[in-house]
Amino acid sequence: MKITLNRINDDFLFEATNSQGNSILLDNTTQPGAKGVSPMESVLMAVAGCSGIDVVSILKKQRQEITDFKAEVEGERIPVEDAKPFKSIKVRFLLEGNIDPKKAYKAAQLSFEKYCSVSKTLEPKVEISYEVYVNGEIVTA
Repeated sequence: MKITLNRINDDFLFEATNSQGNSILLDNTTQPGAKGVSPMESVLMAVAGCSGIDVVSILKKQRQEITDFKAEVEGERIPVEDAKPFKSIKVRFLLEGNIDPKKAYKAAQLSFEKYCSVSKTLEPKVEISYEVYVNGEIVTA
C-alpha cells in the first residue's frame, strides 16, 4: 500500500492519492477558507469507512435489505506534549431497511472486534465504542 502526498497551493492544501489514482484533499482546517479535511478528521473518516464496509458486507451476506446507511463518528482528543491525539472515538451506525437488529449489532461487533484494520490500529491507545440504530431504534446487545 502506498500513498503519494502533493502540495497543491502555497499554504497547507495537499492532495493524497492512492495507487489507483483516487484522492482526497487534506488541509489545515484552522485556517479560513480550508478546502480539505484535516488529517485528524480523515482518521475519523477512515474509522467510519472501514467499519462501514464491514457492516454492509456482513449484512449483505446475510441478505439483509439496507435502504439507508449512515455513520456518525466523534473523537475526543487530549493534549500529550505538543500533540492532541485521540483519547476516544465513538461510532454511531444509523441503518434503515428490512434489517434484523440483532444481526446489525453483531455485524458492528464483528467489525470492531475482528475485521476493521483502522480501529485495530488505533485500539491500543484509543478507546473505541459504538452504537447501532435500526429504523430509528437503538439496538442493545
